[in-house]
Amino acid sequence: MAARSSKSERQRKLQEMIREDPLLTDEMLAKRLNVSVQTIRLDRLELGVPEMRARARQVVERVQGRLKSLIPAEVAGELVDLELGAGGISILETTPEMGFKRTGIVRGHHLFAQANSLAVAVIDAEVALTGSARLRFHRPVRVGDRVIAKATVQKVEGNKSYVRVESRVEGEKVFSATLVIFALERDFQGGARP
Repeated sequence: MAARSSKSERQRKLQEMIREDPLLTDEMLAKRLNVSVQTIRLDRLELGVPEMRARARQVVERVQGRLKSLIPAEVAGELVDLELGAGGISILETTPEMGFKRTGIVRGHHLFAQANSLAVAVIDAEVALTGSARLRFHRPVRVGDRVIAKATVQKVEGNKSYVRVESRVEGEKVFSATLVIFALERDFQGGARP
């Protein structure tokens, strides 16, 4: 009976991991759950969870249709979840171009760009702009790391939203920010006004 409960616990964890990061490969899942890739594939089949490429296509189609304040190309990272007015998740695959050549540490503006574009994307408005940001770098991010940023709208006061963003690499917090985002209305001339 212990084997069955460990299998059900593993499958619960598998579903939770995929819900948090739908772009995890079978190899990544196997490593995190300390099982073989074949076990992950069998669990996915049993649970009816599609492979990563199919999940990625589903995510992109679902999320891009919800964007209001940005177009998909303006988001730093891959937007994988979006609930307008509530929150969202994006994933940034870091590349050598993002890092310092000598150290391999990702430049901070890439982490801020991911957080900022995610915070703007979660605002339910045609035009949303960052008014201010309070941020903190918790530890360096290395080239090749996968950064998962999660944004949560904490409070809304009129056209001003307070958005908290936390970025993690393999579950460890690497960056956090609280951003004040202003929602603007479009006038009839195509410009924006507060």
